Amino acid sequence: MGDQPMVIMSEESQRTSGDDAQSMNITAGKAVAEAARTTLGPKGMDKMLVGSAGNVVVTNDGVTILKEMEIDHPAANMIVEVAETQEEEVSDGTTSAVVIGGDLLSQAEDLLEQDVHPTSIEQGYRQASEKAKQLLEEIAIDVDANDTDTLEQIAATAMTGKGAENAKDRLAELVVGAVTSVADDTGVDTDNIKVETLVGGAIEDSELIDGVVVDKERVSDSMPYFAEDASVAVIDDSLEVAETEIDTDVNVTNPDQLEEFLDREQKQLREMVDEIVDTGADVVFVQDGIDDLAQQYLADAGILAARRTKSSDAEQIARATGAQIVGNVSDIETDDLGFAGSVAQQDVGGSQQLVIEDVEDAASVTLLLRGGTEHVVDEVERAISDSLGVVRITLEDGKALPGGGAPEAQLALELRQFADSVGGREQLAVEAFADALETIPRTLAENGGLDPIDSLVELRSQHDAGTATAGLNVTTGDVIDMDEAGVVEPLRVKTQAIGSATEAAVMLLRIDDVIAAGDLKGGQVNAGDDDDAGGPPAGGPGGMGGGMGGMGGGMGGMM
Repeated sequence: MGDQPMVIMSEESQRTSGDDAQSMNITAGKAVAEAARTTLGPKGMDKMLVGSAGNVVVTNDGVTILKEMEIDHPAANMIVEVAETQEEEVSDGTTSAVVIGGDLLSQAEDLLEQDVHPTSIEQGYRQASEKAKQLLEEIAIDVDANDTDTLEQIAATAMTGKGAENAKDRLAELVVGAVTSVADDTGVDTDNIKVETLVGGAIEDSELIDGVVVDKERVSDSMPYFAEDASVAVIDDSLEVAETEIDTDVNVTNPDQLEEFLDREQKQLREMVDEIVDTGADVVFVQDGIDDLAQQYLADAGILAARRTKSSDAEQIARATGAQIVGNVSDIETDDLGFAGSVAQQDVGGSQQLVIEDVEDAASVTLLLRGGTEHVVDEVERAISDSLGVVRITLEDGKALPGGGAPEAQLALELRQFADSVGGREQLAVEAFADALETIPRTLAENGGLDPIDSLVELRSQHDAGTATAGLNVTTGDVIDMDEAGVVEPLRVKTQAIGSATEAAVMLLRIDDVIAAGDLKGGQVNAGDDDDAGGPPAGGPGGMGGGMGGMGGGMGGMM
C-alpha cells in the first residue's frame, strides 16, 4: 500500500502544473498579442477573417479580429478580454492593450527563468502600473469642448491605419461636429448619434445630417411627402387584423355573411386608425406591418406612415422627438407623441429615406457613411465607432496625450529611474515593465518597415534630452514632436490599456496549476468561492495538454 500512489482525479482529467502551466499560459497570451501586433499603427496591415459560412470580414480593428477568431484556450481568452474591456471603456487602443499585455508576459518569462518569484513580478508590475498612470497624468495636456482643432486631431488619430484613413480629415470633422452637437452639461450620449451606412460613392461623400435618417419610405404613394411641425407617434405593434393563434376555418353559407365578415375587419382597422388620428399624430412609425386598408385610411387622414421600422431606429426616433414607444395601438394618447420641426421623404445618397429634423426635446444627428463596397463601408463604420468614442471620453476627461509611441517612451525612461527607488527583486520587474512599454514604438517601427533598434535609440535619445512629446513618424522614419504633428489621443486610452494589460498579465503569472475541472459552476475563468467557483469555458481547457493545441484552427490560421 505504501508504495502505490493515491489517485484523486479521474483518468480523463488533464492537469498541467508548475513551470509547464506558466509556460503554457504565457505562450498562449503571447500568441494572441502576436496575432494582433501587425495591425498596429498607420502602416499596420489588415486581416481577412473568413467564417465557416463563407462570410468575410476585412479589418484592422484589434478587438474585431480577436472576437472573430475562434480562440478556445482559456489563458488566451483572458488576453482577448483585455481588448474587449478596452473597446467597451474607451473604444480605441485595443491592439495596443493586447500588445502590451503580451510583452509583459514575455518579459516575465525571462524573469521566471532567472528564478524571480511570480509574486515579486506581480508586486513590481503593480507598482510600475500605478506609477505609469501617475506619470501620464503629469504629461497630459488640457482639452476643452471649444478646442475643435485638437478634438479633430484626436478623432483622426483613432482612424489611423484603418480603411478610412485617406478621408480621415473629412471624417474627423464630421465626428467632432456630431459629438459636440449632442453634448450637454451632463456629458455626451453617443446614443443620440445614429450611424447609417450606404454602399456607393466615395468615403469623402459621407455627411452629417442634423436629425434622424430612417432607411424607410412612406408606406403609400397617397401619403404626403412632408410633414411640418409634426407630431410623431412610434408604435411597437401592427396595424393589421389580429390573427388567431390556432388555425380556424370560417364557413360562409351566403354572401351576406361574407360581407359582414369583411365589414368587421374593416371596422377593426378603421378603429385602429381612428385611435391614431384622435391623438393628432401627423407621422406614424410602426414596428410591424400596416394593412393595405389601414394605409388608405391613414393616407385619407393626411398622415405620413412607415412600417417595419427597426427597433433601434424606433428608439432613436423616440429619443430625438421625445415620443413614447407605445406597445398597443389602443393605448396611444396625445401625451405619447413626440415633436419634430419637419419629417420628409428625401433622396439621401441616391436612395429614398425619411429625414426627421429640427427636434426640440433631444439633440440628435445622423452620420451617413459612404463607401465603394460593403466591406469598405463596414470598416469605415468601425473606424467611426472608435473615433466617436475617443472624442466623447476626451470631452468627459478634458485630457489628452501625444501619440506615435511618445508616452510609452517617456514612461519607459521615467520608470527606469523609478526602479532605482524600488527595493528587492521587484526592481527587476519595474525595469521589465519599462521594457514592455517600449514594444509599442518598436512595433510601430517594424510595421512601418523601419529598423526598430535605430528608431528606438533615436527615440530614447530625444526623451533623454527632455522632449517628452517626441514620437515616431513611421512614414519618414524621423522622430518628431507629436503635438506639432497633430497626433493626439485621449489620456484614458493609455491608462486603461496599461491597467487592464497589467491585470491580465499578473493573473496569468499567478497560475501554477491548470486542471480540466469538468463542469464548474459559473463557467468563469477566475475562481471564486465554492458556490460561485469559476473555471475554463464549457468543455474545459480543450487542448491544454498540448500547450496551444486548444486554440484550434482559429489561431493557426492567423499566425
